[in-house]
Amino acid sequence: MNLMKSLIPAAAIVALPQMGLAQEAAGGETAQHTQFILTSLLFLVGGFLVFWMAAGFAMLEAGLVRSKNVAMQLVKNMGLFSFAAIMYWLVGYGLMYPGDGWMIPGVLGAIAPASLEAVGLDGVNADLSYATVGSDFFFQLMFCATTASIVSGTVAERIKLWPFFAFVIVLTGIIYPIEASWQWGGGWLSEMGFSDFAGSTLVHAAGGFAALAGAIVLGPRIGKYNKDGKVVPIPGSNLALATLGTFILWLGWFGFNGGSQLAMGTIGDIADISRIFANTNMAAAAGAVAALILTQVMYGKVDLTMVLNGALAGLVSITAEPLAPSLFQALIIGAVGGVIVVLTVPMLDRMKIDDVVGAIPVHLIAGFWGTFIVAWTNGDANFVTQIIGFAAIGIFVFVVSFILFSILKATVGLRVGEEEEINGLDMGELGMEAYPEFSKG
Repeated sequence: MNLMKSLIPAAAIVALPQMGLAQEAAGGETAQHTQFILTSLLFLVGGFLVFWMAAGFAMLEAGLVRSKNVAMQLVKNMGLFSFAAIMYWLVGYGLMYPGDGWMIPGVLGAIAPASLEAVGLDGVNADLSYATVGSDFFFQLMFCATTASIVSGTVAERIKLWPFFAFVIVLTGIIYPIEASWQWGGGWLSEMGFSDFAGSTLVHAAGGFAALAGAIVLGPRIGKYNKDGKVVPIPGSNLALATLGTFILWLGWFGFNGGSQLAMGTIGDIADISRIFANTNMAAAAGAVAALILTQVMYGKVDLTMVLNGALAGLVSITAEPLAPSLFQALIIGAVGGVIVVLTVPMLDRMKIDDVVGAIPVHLIAGFWGTFIVAWTNGDANFVTQIIGFAAIGIFVFVVSFILFSILKATVGLRVGEEEEINGLDMGELGMEAYPEFSKG
């Protein structure tokens, strides 16, 4: 403190009390400006952390598919994020935050593309009670794109490129914004008392339900299940990439959950954001450890892919309520998420549902657990309301996604041909390979 004081000019030291008096005179206006600036900064920092999750999904999927399909997965991840950005601007943001409410009659005339404030707020009587439109739009867009990323991994190695993008356009422009508006847009779920702090249901389970619909309509990969119904393991191409992707997602989740505090203008907000970070990290660690121990017990050896997905399931599980739990409660919530993954991945295989990266257990089933258990740590929530909210969003997303995938299958075709699938989608769909030197010997 003395060193800092010595670096301040004497005149400035004399002026400090006067500055304090001026700020006190400004009163609430200064506090409101500070809140506006810091909350906008929270959205921007949190938003680019969540954006980095797009790299995490790309690396996770690239590592868990076979080498002949890696370039296809990377193109899908680049494309889905870019289409999401355009569609959320064009129609999604307006659907998700409809103001006084949107109705089906005349809906096309009522919804306009998102627009930003004037440069420098010149000539604008700006509302400084929340945050900049640009920061809010940017932050919410990242959640929309994440929902589409979840679908990409499940339907990998057999879906056509452009039908997949057609689905993403509808998912990010219409399906996700509508169901998210029920809670975050002040809709009926919010009024009913449903609680989903950062999106265990609205983002993760919604993406999981869409992925489930796609997996059912597509069917399993060739060779995944033999004639006797036994599962044939199909190892991924690069577990180092999958591990890197998991750590990137873990990092991005601090922005995902921390930014969902939606305010950073008071010491209370900062304390809460810090609490969210700590709980988020604890749940991820507990999910990884639970999966690590359980696979050792069940199979006699640790399964790295289960450990990776265990960490992710822990993250999904804490996302519905990362603020209220104690660190011990966060540990329990995350650990159960890790157990869910280890137990439900084989269950899906028994049902002949081929989920390449394990996104359905991680995002859908752990998403249900995280949403349900909110009532344990948050006294304002109750178990029945949590189940109703989850079911409503799940039914809506699954039914609409199933219909859309079925229409695409019946019209333009959804799945690549058998020869293309056997040879790899990199060459069949793109005419290029991620690892060309391997195929050429």
